[in-house]
Amino acid sequence: MTTRRNFIGTATAIGAGTLLATATATSASAETAPTTDGAAPAMTKGEARTAILNVNAGMRTRYKSLKDELQNKLSPVIVVTNGPEGGTYYLVENGVVVEQTAPIDQIFQLAKSIAHTPLGTFSVLARYLNKRVPDWHLKAGDMDAHDLESVAMVGPESTAWVDPLRQWRDVLISGRNALKPAGLPDKLEKSSRAILNSLIDFCSNAIDNRSFTMKQFEDATGAVYGDIRTNMSYAAKVQIDAVNALMTRWKNQLGARWNDVYIAVFSMWTTSVDNQNTIIIRPHMNPDRAATHLIDIISDQLPVTDPVNVALENIARIVQDNIAAEMVFSADQKVASSLKGKQDLLSEEILGQLGGTAAAPSDTGSTATAAAFLTGTAAKTGGCPLGHDTVSV
Repeated sequence: MTTRRNFIGTATAIGAGTLLATATATSASAETAPTTDGAAPAMTKGEARTAILNVNAGMRTRYKSLKDELQNKLSPVIVVTNGPEGGTYYLVENGVVVEQTAPIDQIFQLAKSIAHTPLGTFSVLARYLNKRVPDWHLKAGDMDAHDLESVAMVGPESTAWVDPLRQWRDVLISGRNALKPAGLPDKLEKSSRAILNSLIDFCSNAIDNRSFTMKQFEDATGAVYGDIRTNMSYAAKVQIDAVNALMTRWKNQLGARWNDVYIAVFSMWTTSVDNQNTIIIRPHMNPDRAATHLIDIISDQLPVTDPVNVALENIARIVQDNIAAEMVFSADQKVASSLKGKQDLLSEEILGQLGGTAAAPSDTGSTATAAAFLTGTAAKTGGCPLGHDTVSV
């Protein structure tokens, strides 16, 4: 059974209160007072529908009020923002940051900086690629033709890339000249030099010939793949060591309260699965608590402007939904789990009527056919997948 939301989408992460905000200003005044004798006032159809909608607006106002108060009561909470430095960590007690730290050694950034050289080169040249998928990618089926056409927005006819590539090459040369005085470990310096040499040579050839091909670029990056992995290995090790040390210290500091800690990790959608910080943190938690208290929040951009407040807002929603689910849907544990978890409350209803599939209400992410929710008469008549009466609209 799902007991907490352990993954929150972009809209929730950045503006969990936005949906509620529009109702807040108007709902109190818009609530219709009953007549003194208890009789319903005379209404037009429009007025009647507005009165009904005011019920929902009033709910949202009260829901937000509870959430806002709860945010400042949550404790302990750890908030993690992924970033170039490897992650900034916040320990929060009752809505107040008691410690903020970026614990990861700068070797993390240095190793990744050089490993990103191929991606930087690609970013300069991508818009000038040939729009046709090369035969080797066409045969492998690993490159989408429409994606390539979208990225190659200018095409190979233009040579406007020459000066930007020359400027980029100067950046790479400057980086190569800095390797020795930067005091890198010998193996990391060697791999970094190999990466820079390969891409500098590619840039120089392209500039001299005023042309380049996807094959030439892939040969240059493929030749240093092992070196890129070496840099990645260095970055991973210093991050693991630093985060493990911090989690151990905070775990000892919190003592028995560690079992109740909520940890929210911000990441982009492209890094939200097996996020680096989440992976390192998870073993420090009891497995059952990691499934419910370690929360990945997708952000539309990093760094998040106010990560602590956004995290607390989301966690407050999760915490109050956990209690509300059992009280509001005491008659149906499956629907209660939906309110607690990632599912929309209407998802099973909709899927049942469409005959589709959805993630089952569990933390494992397993899938189940919506038809499995249709039983007895409801299955035969196309009725509600939760066994309620058939609805006609």
